[in-house]
Amino acid sequence: MPKLELNETEIEMWTGLTPSSYYTIDWEEPDANTRHPGLMVAHAVFMSTAFFGALPIGIALRSVKHPAHPVAVFSFYALCVLGWASGALYTKMTPNMWHGSLGWVVLFFAATLTAIDIFAGIHRCIAYLRSGDKFNLKTFWQTVVLNKRMALGGLDAEYTSLVQEPEEYEDKQAANNTNERIRHHRRSSEGTVFDAESATSSMDALNNIKSRAHDSSSEGTRLALIGNIAFATAERVLVFAGFALVLSGIVVYTGGCRGDRINICLAHLIKGGIFWCYGLLTFARFLGSFAEFGWAWNKSPSANAYSAEFVESLVIFTYGASNTWMERFGAKAGDPYTTKQIQHISIAVMFWFAGLIGMGIESRRIRKWLASSTTTSIDRSRLHKEASVEPPSYTGSFNPFPALVIGVTGAAMAAHAQAYVFEVQIHQLWGNLLVAFSVLRCFTYFFLWVAPPKSVLPSRPPTEALGSFFLACGGLVFMLSTEEVSIAAMRRGRDDVMMFLNVAVAMTCFAFCWTICMVGFKGWLKARAKLAPAHRIIA
Repeated sequence: MPKLELNETEIEMWTGLTPSSYYTIDWEEPDANTRHPGLMVAHAVFMSTAFFGALPIGIALRSVKHPAHPVAVFSFYALCVLGWASGALYTKMTPNMWHGSLGWVVLFFAATLTAIDIFAGIHRCIAYLRSGDKFNLKTFWQTVVLNKRMALGGLDAEYTSLVQEPEEYEDKQAANNTNERIRHHRRSSEGTVFDAESATSSMDALNNIKSRAHDSSSEGTRLALIGNIAFATAERVLVFAGFALVLSGIVVYTGGCRGDRINICLAHLIKGGIFWCYGLLTFARFLGSFAEFGWAWNKSPSANAYSAEFVESLVIFTYGASNTWMERFGAKAGDPYTTKQIQHISIAVMFWFAGLIGMGIESRRIRKWLASSTTTSIDRSRLHKEASVEPPSYTGSFNPFPALVIGVTGAAMAAHAQAYVFEVQIHQLWGNLLVAFSVLRCFTYFFLWVAPPKSVLPSRPPTEALGSFFLACGGLVFMLSTEEVSIAAMRRGRDDVMMFLNVAVAMTCFAFCWTICMVGFKGWLKARAKLAPAHRIIA
């Protein structure tokens, strides 16, 4: 049975004495010469402002090719330098404990993305200088710095022309010249019989130019599209890498996750962090993000876009396939499987194969195979008559497996055996929050099944607003339910479930407020870009 009171003797026997940390130096040590909490606060403020302020603002500015984007990039690195300097000074003035290297990895990743961006700008500069056009400062700024020239080619994506093709531009210019010659011939031939042979030859020349332009640029456009998607994804991942820095910074500052506790500590932080980020992304979908892919509970504008449920199932599959083999970390060869290991491995296997089922349901090819049993059993005349009439439910995806695995995980963890009653209560809390998300997602499918989306605009079902909140809040409590946090709360008389819930709710509300500000700011920029005169948008 779980115990009510903390057994310090048992804890010391299994985990040893709690070592000192930067936190104990700053807030519990009597020696004022070694205490410098102000520098640590400055470090946290500068780095948080960089990754959660300047970086997402820069991403939003880039999406509309705003002139202030370089200012946002400079602000990001300036804040990072200030954060690094305050952190280095703090480390220099306090006793040496232990440090992590994740911050350097993330900063190197950010610098690599910036370097790619700079090289792309150099490539655009070379292409502009080789074009033979007369130099104009305004045109140079919008073409090279803001990368707006390629909007004439119809590639209206956020990250178009990281790779440009000068040949494509020249072919388009030649095609435009041919069109102009045809128009001039028509104007000069007014009142006479139109020269059909001349027009035919001109049109043939135009078609040949278009064909050459398509052949020469198709490969470059395909590579550019892949590069654009990869760059956009990596830049957005950088925001979540900043969240990982926050977690690692808290761990280092408080001296957690040491020795034999590292595996269970990382499990709580990584898994809970995934649910937290998943909840924020789901709320962003509710607000209208990713509507261009049909992920905002709207009708997809493109028939070839992957559904959000496919991406969710892919992430679930990847998590399960990798985590299955991680539950035995720390075990010696030949050690028998413990009950907890079997519990966690079975959950990972559920993620693995439920993710496969979810991807299979979203596969268009598999759907055609599943429909073949019906299409082959009815007469051809009826099949031809009904071939173009799809059920209304085909306009959306109603895949319950992502919600199923999260709900089952929550229900299982709510019944997870723990050493202390407080730990049991905390696990029940975040387990029930995940179950609530699963139930609300099923309600979303129910209402959308009754009335499938008919517009490409975000439908914003209220069940998703609540579900995303429960999912993010459950992920946060998941992170707070690690054994070290629970023991620290019991030692200080803070083992109160209501307090943990209220703190988690308050932090989730704050994060959701940040999300709506970032998504709203990006929408405001795009609305201004659409209302701006054409000469301000395209060089």
